[in-house]
Amino acid sequence: MTAIPADKCKVPLAFWRAVERIGLPPSAVLRQARLPATLHLSDSGMVTTAQYFAIFRALEELVPEPALGLRLVREADTAVHPPSTLAAFHARDYRDGLYRVARFKRLCTPEQLSFSEEKGEVSITSDWIYASEPEPAIATDVAFAFLVELGRRGTGQPLAPLRVEFMRVGPKSDVYQAFFGCPIKYGASRNKLVLKSSDLDRPFPGHNPELLEILTPALAAAMGELQARSSIGDQVKVVLKRSLASGRPELSQVAHDLNMSERTLQRRITDEGKTFRELLSDARRELGRQLLSNPTTDIDEVACLLGYQDRSSFYRAFRDWEGLTPLQWRELNGRDTPAAHALH
Repeated sequence: MTAIPADKCKVPLAFWRAVERIGLPPSAVLRQARLPATLHLSDSGMVTTAQYFAIFRALEELVPEPALGLRLVREADTAVHPPSTLAAFHARDYRDGLYRVARFKRLCTPEQLSFSEEKGEVSITSDWIYASEPEPAIATDVAFAFLVELGRRGTGQPLAPLRVEFMRVGPKSDVYQAFFGCPIKYGASRNKLVLKSSDLDRPFPGHNPELLEILTPALAAAMGELQARSSIGDQVKVVLKRSLASGRPELSQVAHDLNMSERTLQRRITDEGKTFRELLSDARRELGRQLLSNPTTDIDEVACLLGYQDRSSFYRAFRDWEGLTPLQWRELNGRDTPAAHALH
Protein backbone atom coordinates (compact mmCIF):
# COMPACT_ATOMS: atom_id res chain seq x y z
CA MET A 1 0.00 0.00 0.00
CA THR A 2 1.28 3.47 -0.86
CA ALA A 3 2.09 5.49 2.24
CA ILE A 4 0.38 8.85 2.67
CA PRO A 5 3.02 11.61 2.61
CA ALA A 6 3.40 13.83 5.65
CA ASP A 7 1.91 17.31 5.66
CA LYS A 8 5.19 18.99 4.79
CA CYS A 9 6.92 20.31 1.71
CA LYS A 10 9.90 22.47 0.82
CA VAL A 11 9.45 25.80 -0.89
CA PRO A 12 12.22 25.58 -3.53
CA LEU A 13 14.97 28.13 -3.93
CA ALA A 14 13.74 28.75 -7.47
CA PHE A 15 10.49 30.12 -6.03
CA TRP A 16 12.24 32.60 -3.74
CA ARG A 17 14.55 33.70 -6.57
CA ALA A 18 11.49 34.41 -8.70
CA VAL A 19 9.91 36.38 -5.83
CA GLU A 20 13.05 38.51 -5.63
CA ARG A 21 12.99 39.11 -9.38
CA ILE A 22 9.53 40.64 -9.20
CA GLY A 23 10.83 43.06 -6.58
CA LEU A 24 9.69 41.44 -3.32
CA PRO A 25 12.03 40.49 -0.46
CA PRO A 26 11.19 36.91 0.60
CA SER A 27 11.32 38.06 4.23
CA ALA A 28 8.46 40.50 3.56
CA VAL A 29 6.34 37.72 2.05
CA LEU A 30 7.04 35.45 5.01
CA ARG A 31 6.18 38.15 7.52
CA GLN A 32 2.92 38.82 5.68
CA ALA A 33 2.21 35.08 5.89
CA ARG A 34 3.01 35.13 9.64
CA LEU A 35 5.93 32.76 9.17
CA PRO A 36 9.59 33.06 10.27
CA ALA A 37 11.23 35.75 8.12
CA THR A 38 14.35 33.61 7.59
CA LEU A 39 12.54 30.45 6.47
CA HIS A 40 13.75 30.92 2.90
CA LEU A 41 17.39 30.75 4.05
CA SER A 42 17.14 27.21 5.41
CA ASP A 43 17.93 24.19 3.24
CA SER A 44 15.75 22.03 5.47
CA GLY A 45 12.89 24.48 6.03
CA MET A 46 9.52 22.77 5.67
CA VAL A 47 6.01 24.17 5.56
CA THR A 48 2.60 22.59 6.00
CA THR A 49 -0.19 22.86 3.45
CA ALA A 50 -1.79 25.69 5.44
CA GLN A 51 1.54 27.56 5.60
CA TYR A 52 2.16 26.99 1.88
CA PHE A 53 -1.23 28.46 1.08
CA ALA A 54 -0.50 31.37 3.43
CA ILE A 55 2.64 32.22 1.43
CA PHE A 56 0.61 32.50 -1.77
CA ARG A 57 -2.12 34.54 -0.11
CA ALA A 58 0.60 36.88 1.15
CA LEU A 59 1.85 37.29 -2.42
CA GLU A 60 -1.66 38.11 -3.62
CA GLU A 61 -1.99 40.73 -0.88
CA LEU A 62 1.41 42.33 -1.50
CA VAL A 63 1.20 42.34 -5.32
CA PRO A 64 -2.49 42.40 -6.32
CA GLU A 65 -1.92 42.07 -10.06
CA PRO A 66 -3.68 39.66 -12.44
CA ALA A 67 -1.75 36.54 -13.36
CA LEU A 68 1.09 37.13 -10.89
CA GLY A 69 1.62 33.35 -10.77
CA LEU A 70 2.37 33.27 -14.50
CA ARG A 71 4.95 36.00 -13.99
CA LEU A 72 6.61 34.02 -11.21
CA VAL A 73 6.99 30.98 -13.48
CA ARG A 74 8.46 33.09 -16.29
CA GLU A 75 11.00 34.49 -13.83
CA ALA A 76 11.95 31.10 -12.39
CA ASP A 77 15.52 29.90 -12.84
CA THR A 78 15.45 26.24 -13.85
CA ALA A 79 19.01 25.69 -12.64
CA VAL A 80 18.09 26.16 -8.96
CA HIS A 81 15.21 23.67 -8.91
CA PRO A 82 15.74 20.69 -6.54
CA PRO A 83 17.35 17.68 -8.24
CA SER A 84 14.16 15.63 -8.49
CA THR A 85 12.32 18.50 -10.17
CA LEU A 86 15.26 19.47 -12.34
CA ALA A 87 15.42 15.88 -13.58
CA ALA A 88 12.06 16.43 -15.27
CA PHE A 89 13.60 18.99 -17.63
CA HIS A 90 16.03 16.32 -18.87
CA ALA A 91 13.46 13.55 -19.27
CA ARG A 92 13.11 11.48 -22.44
CA ASP A 93 9.93 13.28 -23.50
CA TYR A 94 7.15 15.50 -22.16
CA ARG A 95 5.19 12.55 -20.77
CA ASP A 96 8.24 11.25 -18.92
CA GLY A 97 8.88 14.74 -17.52
CA LEU A 98 5.31 15.10 -16.26
CA TYR A 99 5.39 11.67 -14.64
CA ARG A 100 8.66 12.51 -12.90
CA VAL A 101 7.06 15.62 -11.42
CA ALA A 102 4.01 13.61 -10.34
CA ARG A 103 6.19 10.93 -8.72
CA PHE A 104 8.14 13.57 -6.80
CA LYS A 105 4.94 15.16 -5.53
CA ARG A 106 3.46 11.80 -4.57
CA LEU A 107 6.50 10.89 -2.48
CA CYS A 108 7.64 14.24 -1.13
CA THR A 109 4.69 16.64 -0.90
CA PRO A 110 1.05 16.69 0.21
CA GLU A 111 0.06 17.66 -3.34
CA GLN A 112 -0.94 14.80 -5.63
CA LEU A 113 -1.21 15.11 -9.43
CA SER A 114 -3.69 12.93 -11.30
CA PHE A 115 -3.70 12.16 -15.04
CA SER A 116 -6.64 11.06 -17.15
CA GLU A 117 -6.13 10.29 -20.84
CA GLU A 118 -9.00 9.83 -23.26
CA LYS A 119 -9.68 10.59 -26.93
CA GLY A 120 -6.42 12.38 -27.55
CA GLU A 121 -6.64 14.54 -24.41
CA VAL A 122 -4.71 14.35 -21.13
CA SER A 123 -6.39 16.06 -18.18
CA ILE A 124 -4.23 16.98 -15.19
CA THR A 125 -5.76 17.80 -11.82
CA SER A 126 -4.26 18.41 -8.39
CA ASP A 127 -5.39 17.45 -4.89
CA TRP A 128 -3.97 18.74 -1.61
CA ILE A 129 -4.72 15.88 0.78
CA TYR A 130 -4.42 17.96 3.96
CA ALA A 131 -6.13 21.11 2.68
CA SER A 132 -8.95 22.57 4.78
CA GLU A 133 -9.59 25.42 2.32
CA PRO A 134 -9.44 25.92 -1.46
CA GLU A 135 -6.01 26.28 -3.06
CA PRO A 136 -5.20 29.99 -3.65
CA ALA A 137 -5.73 31.00 -7.26
CA ILE A 138 -2.11 32.10 -7.63
CA ALA A 139 -0.90 28.65 -6.49
CA THR A 140 -3.03 27.01 -9.19
CA ASP A 141 -1.59 29.42 -11.75
CA VAL A 142 1.97 28.57 -10.71
CA ALA A 143 1.29 24.81 -10.85
CA PHE A 144 -0.31 24.84 -14.31
CA ALA A 145 2.14 27.35 -15.76
CA PHE A 146 5.08 25.26 -14.50
CA LEU A 147 3.75 22.12 -16.19
CA VAL A 148 3.26 23.98 -19.46
CA GLU A 149 6.71 25.59 -19.23
CA LEU A 150 8.19 22.14 -18.60
CA GLY A 151 6.88 21.06 -21.99
CA ARG A 152 7.96 24.24 -23.75
CA ARG A 153 11.47 24.35 -22.33
CA GLY A 154 11.95 20.60 -22.62
CA THR A 155 10.84 20.30 -26.25
CA GLY A 156 11.98 23.75 -27.37
CA GLN A 157 8.55 24.18 -28.97
CA PRO A 158 5.80 26.77 -28.17
CA LEU A 159 3.35 24.12 -26.98
CA ALA A 160 -0.18 25.18 -26.06
CA PRO A 161 -2.73 23.24 -23.98
CA LEU A 162 -6.11 22.39 -25.45
CA ARG A 163 -7.72 24.39 -22.65
CA VAL A 164 -7.33 25.49 -19.03
CA GLU A 165 -10.25 25.29 -16.61
CA PHE A 166 -10.46 27.38 -13.43
CA MET A 167 -12.95 27.10 -10.59
CA ARG A 168 -12.73 30.87 -10.04
CA VAL A 169 -15.17 33.12 -11.83
CA GLY A 170 -12.70 35.99 -12.22
CA PRO A 171 -11.01 38.33 -12.54
CA LYS A 172 -10.72 37.41 -16.19
CA SER A 173 -7.56 38.62 -17.90
CA ASP A 174 -6.19 38.44 -21.43
CA VAL A 175 -2.82 37.59 -19.86
CA TYR A 176 -3.97 33.98 -19.35
CA GLN A 177 -5.00 33.59 -22.97
CA ALA A 178 -1.68 35.08 -24.08
CA PHE A 179 0.41 32.84 -21.82
CA PHE A 180 -1.34 29.50 -22.33
CA GLY A 181 -2.36 30.12 -25.94
CA CYS A 182 -5.68 28.28 -25.54
CA PRO A 183 -9.26 28.83 -24.39
CA ILE A 184 -9.67 29.61 -20.68
CA LYS A 185 -12.82 28.40 -18.93
CA TYR A 186 -13.96 30.02 -15.68
CA GLY A 187 -16.48 28.69 -13.16
CA ALA A 188 -15.47 25.06 -13.80
CA SER A 189 -16.22 22.24 -11.37
CA ARG A 190 -12.51 21.90 -10.61
CA ASN A 191 -9.16 23.29 -11.76
CA LYS A 192 -7.90 21.33 -14.75
CA LEU A 193 -5.09 21.54 -17.31
CA VAL A 194 -5.91 19.73 -20.56
CA LEU A 195 -3.06 18.83 -22.93
CA LYS A 196 -2.84 17.09 -26.30
CA SER A 197 -1.83 13.44 -25.96
CA SER A 198 0.38 13.81 -29.04
CA ASP A 199 2.33 16.63 -27.38
CA LEU A 200 3.24 14.37 -24.46
CA ASP A 201 5.17 12.12 -26.84
CA ARG A 202 7.39 14.95 -28.08
CA PRO A 203 11.04 14.21 -27.22
CA PHE A 204 13.20 16.42 -25.06
CA PRO A 205 16.39 17.21 -27.02
CA GLY A 206 18.10 17.93 -23.69
CA HIS A 207 17.85 14.27 -22.68
CA ASN A 208 21.52 13.31 -22.69
CA PRO A 209 24.17 12.24 -20.19
CA GLU A 210 26.02 15.56 -20.23
CA LEU A 211 23.02 17.57 -19.06
CA LEU A 212 22.11 15.00 -16.43
CA GLU A 213 25.48 15.55 -14.79
CA ILE A 214 24.22 18.75 -13.18
CA LEU A 215 21.52 16.99 -11.15
CA THR A 216 23.55 15.67 -8.21
CA PRO A 217 27.17 14.85 -7.46
CA ALA A 218 26.13 11.20 -7.34
CA LEU A 219 24.77 11.27 -10.86
CA ALA A 220 27.81 13.17 -12.07
CA ALA A 221 30.07 10.55 -10.53
CA ALA A 222 28.02 7.83 -12.19
CA MET A 223 28.48 9.39 -15.61
CA GLY A 224 32.24 9.09 -15.37
CA GLU A 225 32.08 5.42 -14.57
CA LEU A 226 31.33 4.45 -18.17
CA GLN A 227 34.75 5.64 -19.17
CA ALA A 228 36.46 4.22 -16.07
CA ARG A 229 34.99 0.73 -16.14
CA SER A 230 34.65 -1.87 -18.84
CA SER A 231 32.45 -4.69 -17.52
CA ILE A 232 28.94 -4.81 -18.91
CA GLY A 233 27.52 -4.97 -15.39
CA ASP A 234 29.14 -1.67 -14.46
CA GLN A 235 27.99 -0.06 -17.70
CA VAL A 236 24.42 -1.22 -17.10
CA LYS A 237 24.47 0.21 -13.57
CA VAL A 238 25.61 3.60 -14.82
CA VAL A 239 22.75 3.73 -17.33
CA LEU A 240 20.33 2.61 -14.63
CA LYS A 241 21.46 5.35 -12.24
CA ARG A 242 20.77 7.88 -14.98
CA SER A 243 17.28 6.54 -15.58
CA LEU A 244 15.98 5.63 -12.12
CA ALA A 245 14.18 8.91 -11.46
CA SER A 246 11.77 8.20 -14.33
CA GLY A 247 10.64 4.93 -12.75
CA ARG A 248 11.71 1.32 -13.13
CA PRO A 249 13.95 1.12 -16.23
CA GLU A 250 13.43 -1.83 -18.54
CA LEU A 251 16.11 -4.05 -20.07
CA SER A 252 15.09 -2.90 -23.55
CA GLN A 253 15.63 0.74 -22.59
CA VAL A 254 19.09 0.03 -21.19
CA ALA A 255 20.03 -1.96 -24.29
CA HIS A 256 18.99 0.97 -26.49
CA ASP A 257 21.12 3.37 -24.42
CA LEU A 258 24.13 1.04 -24.73
CA ASN A 259 23.58 0.69 -28.49
CA MET A 260 23.07 -3.08 -28.52
CA SER A 261 20.19 -5.49 -28.91
CA GLU A 262 18.22 -6.66 -25.90
CA ARG A 263 19.27 -10.27 -26.56
CA THR A 264 22.96 -9.34 -26.73
CA LEU A 265 22.75 -7.37 -23.50
CA GLN A 266 20.96 -10.20 -21.70
CA ARG A 267 23.60 -12.69 -22.85
CA ARG A 268 26.50 -10.49 -21.75
CA ILE A 269 24.91 -9.92 -18.32
CA THR A 270 24.43 -13.70 -17.92
CA ASP A 271 28.04 -14.33 -18.98
CA GLU A 272 29.17 -12.21 -16.03
CA GLY A 273 27.05 -14.31 -13.65
CA LYS A 274 24.52 -11.57 -13.00
CA THR A 275 20.86 -10.85 -13.66
CA PHE A 276 19.29 -7.57 -14.71
CA ARG A 277 17.28 -7.52 -11.49
CA GLU A 278 20.45 -7.84 -9.41
CA LEU A 279 22.11 -4.99 -11.30
CA LEU A 280 19.04 -2.81 -10.77
CA SER A 281 19.16 -3.48 -7.04
CA ASP A 282 22.92 -2.79 -6.94
CA ALA A 283 22.48 0.49 -8.82
CA ARG A 284 19.78 1.63 -6.45
CA ARG A 285 21.84 0.69 -3.41
CA GLU A 286 24.98 2.50 -4.61
CA LEU A 287 23.17 5.64 -5.72
CA GLY A 288 20.99 5.61 -2.60
CA ARG A 289 24.03 5.60 -0.33
CA GLN A 290 25.56 8.45 -2.30
CA LEU A 291 22.42 10.56 -2.16
CA LEU A 292 21.92 9.93 1.56
CA SER A 293 25.48 11.11 2.18
CA ASN A 294 24.26 14.62 1.31
CA PRO A 295 22.45 15.80 4.48
CA THR A 296 20.46 18.43 2.56
CA THR A 297 18.67 15.83 0.41
CA ASP A 298 15.33 14.81 1.92
CA ILE A 299 14.98 11.04 2.40
CA ASP A 300 11.68 10.95 0.52
CA GLU A 301 13.38 12.79 -2.33
CA VAL A 302 16.01 10.04 -2.40
CA ALA A 303 13.21 7.49 -2.80
CA CYS A 304 11.89 9.51 -5.73
CA LEU A 305 15.29 9.76 -7.41
CA LEU A 306 15.75 6.01 -7.05
CA GLY A 307 12.49 5.38 -8.92
CA TYR A 308 10.41 3.87 -6.10
CA GLN A 309 6.65 4.23 -6.37
CA ASP A 310 6.25 4.88 -2.65
CA ARG A 311 8.46 5.52 0.33
CA SER A 312 7.62 2.27 2.11
CA SER A 313 9.09 0.25 -0.78
CA PHE A 314 12.34 2.22 -0.51
CA TYR A 315 12.50 1.79 3.25
CA ARG A 316 11.98 -1.99 2.98
CA ALA A 317 14.65 -2.31 0.29
CA PHE A 318 17.12 -0.20 2.25
CA ARG A 319 16.67 -2.30 5.39
CA ASP A 320 17.36 -5.41 3.31
CA TRP A 321 20.58 -3.81 1.96
CA GLU A 322 21.97 -2.23 5.10
CA GLY A 323 20.06 -3.65 8.09
CA LEU A 324 19.18 -0.04 9.01
CA THR A 325 16.58 2.53 8.10
CA PRO A 326 17.75 5.33 5.77
CA LEU A 327 17.67 7.78 8.68
CA GLN A 328 19.76 5.50 10.90
CA TRP A 329 22.27 4.95 8.08
CA ARG A 330 22.53 8.69 7.48
CA GLU A 331 23.15 9.36 11.18
CA LEU A 332 25.99 6.84 11.17
CA ASN A 333 27.51 7.53 7.76
CA GLY A 334 26.04 10.58 6.09
CA ARG A 335 28.52 13.29 6.97
CA ASP A 336 31.69 11.23 6.93
CA THR A 337 31.17 8.89 4.00
CA PRO A 338 33.27 9.91 0.98
CA ALA A 339 31.83 9.61 -2.48
CA ALA A 340 34.19 6.81 -3.38
CA HIS A 341 32.86 4.68 -0.53
CA ALA A 342 29.30 4.92 -1.85
CA LEU A 343 30.21 3.96 -5.39
CA HIS A 344 32.72 1.22 -4.83
